[in-house]
Amino acid sequence: MSTETKRELSTVRRLFALLGCLAVTVSAAACGSGSTEQPATTTSITPAAADSPGGEVLITIPGTLAADFAELERSEKGALGLAIMPVGGDRFVGLGEWTTGPAWSTMKVPLVIAAERKNPGGQNYATSAAITASDNTAADSLWSNLGTPREAALSVQAVLREGGDTATVVQEKRSRSEYSAFGQSEWALADQVRFASRLPCLPGADRVIDLMGSVNAGQQWGLGSVFDTAEFKGGWGPNPDGAYLVRQFGLVPVAGGTIAVALAAQPDSGTFSDGMDLLDRMAGLVSQHLGEFTGGSCPA
Repeated sequence: MSTETKRELSTVRRLFALLGCLAVTVSAAACGSGSTEQPATTTSITPAAADSPGGEVLITIPGTLAADFAELERSEKGALGLAIMPVGGDRFVGLGEWTTGPAWSTMKVPLVIAAERKNPGGQNYATSAAITASDNTAADSLWSNLGTPREAALSVQAVLREGGDTATVVQEKRSRSEYSAFGQSEWALADQVRFASRLPCLPGADRVIDLMGSVNAGQQWGLGSVFDTAEFKGGWGPNPDGAYLVRQFGLVPVAGGTIAVALAAQPDSGTFSDGMDLLDRMAGLVSQHLGEFTGGSCPA
């Protein structure tokens, strides 16, 4: 074994120890991504600040989720993004070139928590409809009941901060008149998965998590297409040119606890259906590589 190869393997082992989210076996399974095609015998390592917004740790080893994701990304026409983090963990693993965009209806999760805290049990129908059916009228009602647009934005943003997202700014004004202000807020995949990893630990979040486990059949794509016990919320919408972004985040049980998963797709075709299909395929890859992950739980 060459000195260079030894150094690469040593770096991989150190990154595994740092991430703490992988079940490392003799075959040195890993999760990450490479943007360029690699020979089957090559390990491509690009360390980055995984605890910074949008940061990624990219590790490509044949046979892992990272390698399969890189292959999927090469074969599909569109921008893909995937982030995974154990519940209660400190580091996430990011894959893909897509890193940030409008939250769309995924922002309804912290919105519902903020609304429930202000008026516990007082808006049961709106709370349920906003999550299980992604009902925009219901979500707008919850937003209005939080006070002025500024008060509402700060209330939802406070939930994000409590969930470990220190960067996302919830908009108080509509940047596009036909869409909600909160849905147009920029939410990076890294910040979203960090929030998702803290979601089960937030006071008053049990209700929204239960609802995320009862999403309507018409929205059972992505994580809902492959995991019977996943809890998730999707969001989707067009950019000013009409091209759709489709995204989703949720919680998936694995050995040792639970992992948070956030995924997004912006197909070159711009269609919602192609975006859903891409999320289905990414979720399918995650399901095939669950053995690479060790879940976590909320601190005692």
